[in-house]
Amino acid sequence: MSGFSGDWLAAREPADLRARNADVRAAFCAHLREIAGRRGNRPLRVLDLGAGTGATMRALSPHLGMPHLGVSVRWRLAEHDPALIALARDLAGRDGHEAEVVDADLSRGLSRDLIAGVDAVTTSAFLDLVSAGWIDGLAETLKRAGLPFLAMLTYDGRQSLDPEHPFDETVRAAMAAHQGGDKGFGAALGPAAHAHASARFRGEGYRVVEGMSDWQARPEERAFQTMLVEGWAQAARETGAGASEVENWLALRLTQIAQARLVARVGHRDLAALPG
Repeated sequence: MSGFSGDWLAAREPADLRARNADVRAAFCAHLREIAGRRGNRPLRVLDLGAGTGATMRALSPHLGMPHLGVSVRWRLAEHDPALIALARDLAGRDGHEAEVVDADLSRGLSRDLIAGVDAVTTSAFLDLVSAGWIDGLAETLKRAGLPFLAMLTYDGRQSLDPEHPFDETVRAAMAAHQGGDKGFGAALGPAAHAHASARFRGEGYRVVEGMSDWQARPEERAFQTMLVEGWAQAARETGAGASEVENWLALRLTQIAQARLVARVGHRDLAALPG
């Protein structure tokens, strides 16, 4: 899968970082510390799916430090977009992270080679792009391997703009419909992905910790908000909304962004699935 630019991922990373749910993250990190404590000082290995430029690694690494256990954390970043792979390698080297960036086509699920030797699996802003069958396969694979899983920033269909506009609901519905298209993994679950994953992992016997992780894009984050509303407008065009209404709505929103008068909110959910 490809289609997310480095510019978009960079623009959204501050909002992502603010939104990630601290309680869900803490439950996942505590579980990893338990694993490390039982195992001695072997490095902890974490696989991140659809890694983009490595945002999950950058967000989690400060919370996974285990110097008192003498344990380091090594990352395997799985990405299929060549441009993002190059960016991830450059950023990991610059920031001093121990990271192996691998070209991985995840459309058929997780291969044995990809999960070989890892202690945990993570992902961010990814589950809403895949199908129910893909999530079912993921849960089964991780259950067999006994691996914990952390999925952050899964879109749940809620979105709003302040100030409000009558056309906002049309745009929101268009975005939800657009999310259900095939992103390379079969018909995407879109806003239903988090609930499906939560139920599926519970069905596999996992303890699931979940919570909200909503974006709030601030008025001064003009580049991010511009990309966001332009993406929403494009989704509205592609799902058949009236062209003049879309353009008028977009022009108004871009003016409000330029004047630092707009606040955008997007609903997400985080989930930690922990083996018993």
